Amino acid sequence: MSIVLQRIYEEESKLGGNRVLVDRVWPRGISKADAGVDYWAKEVAPSTKLRKWFGHDPDKFDKFKQLYKEELAQNEEQQEALEKLKEMATNERLVLLYGAKDKNYNHVNVLKEVLEGE
Repeated sequence: MSIVLQRIYEEESKLGGNRVLVDRVWPRGISKADAGVDYWAKEVAPSTKLRKWFGHDPDKFDKFKQLYKEELAQNEEQQEALEKLKEMATNERLVLLYGAKDKNYNHVNVLKEVLEGE
C-alpha cells in the first residue's frame, strides 16, 4: 500500500495514482476542473464540530488524533469511505489531498495512519 500526502495548493506532481481530496470543505481558490481530483471523500474528514474545536492547534493535536480515530471507528459513513480508500490504495498509489497549511498537525496524517493500520 502506497499512500502519499500532498497539499492541493502545491503544483500537481507526477506521482500517478488515485488523487483523492479528503477535506469536508472544498479548498478556496481551486476550481474543480483544475484540481485534478479523481474522487472527493468528504465523508472521511473529521466532523465539522471536531474540526472547528481542533482549529489546527498543535497543543490539541494528541487529543484531536484520539477523537478523530474514535469518530472514524464509530461512524458507518466514515467506515465505508475508509474501505473505499483502502481498496483504491491496494493496486495503485493513493494521493491524499488536503488544504491545510500545516503539514504536521492535520487530519490527513491521522487518516494515513488509520489506512496503513498503525
